[in-house]
Amino acid sequence: MGTRHPLPAAPITGLPGRGRHIALTVDDGASSEVIGAYVRFAQDTGARFTFFVTGSFDGWTDHRAELRPLVESGQIQLGNHTWTHPALTELSAKGIADELGRTKRFLKNQYGVDGTPYYRPPFGYHNASVDAVAADLGYTMPTLWYGSLSDSGLITEKYLVQCARKYFRPQTVVIGHANHDPVTKVYPKLVDIIRQRKLRMVTLDDYFAS
Repeated sequence: MGTRHPLPAAPITGLPGRGRHIALTVDDGASSEVIGAYVRFAQDTGARFTFFVTGSFDGWTDHRAELRPLVESGQIQLGNHTWTHPALTELSAKGIADELGRTKRFLKNQYGVDGTPYYRPPFGYHNASVDAVAADLGYTMPTLWYGSLSDSGLITEKYLVQCARKYFRPQTVVIGHANHDPVTKVYPKLVDIIRQRKLRMVTLDDYFAS
């Protein structure tokens, strides 16, 4: 994937340096069907994603057989998005450690990786206390984003594509969600935008030497 870049100062919000890379990151996993659709999309197109896993959602277990080979090949990377998606800034240190630690163990048991050093705090809420607990577990890189497909909740296909046109730019980290069906209907349009703009999809591990 070319020369990898040093990790920037945390948090990550984009891809430092020059180029035409884009890191598409997919959070949550409330819909097992949408997780499966993303996996098939990756299989069919070679698209590269970083999935931030909320471990309590069944889809991450349901699709282990199809997803694990993509993780092992490096086409899909997994990061930690807690166990139940709480606002970490409202939890005690023990609560934060439990949330991140449970998903860390889940990822290791199911996929052979633990997602370190990348974690995505739900809602983007983190502070020095949260980051310190996360770092003790090996998650030294809170990973935020430049733009969003705005699909954590249910939106129209048209609006999702509008968000993609707005935020699919060189050297960006863009967040989407495996929660609702509309994204599965517009994969070809997302591919068209990426190709028209001559963007190159990368995982965080593709881009950063962690």
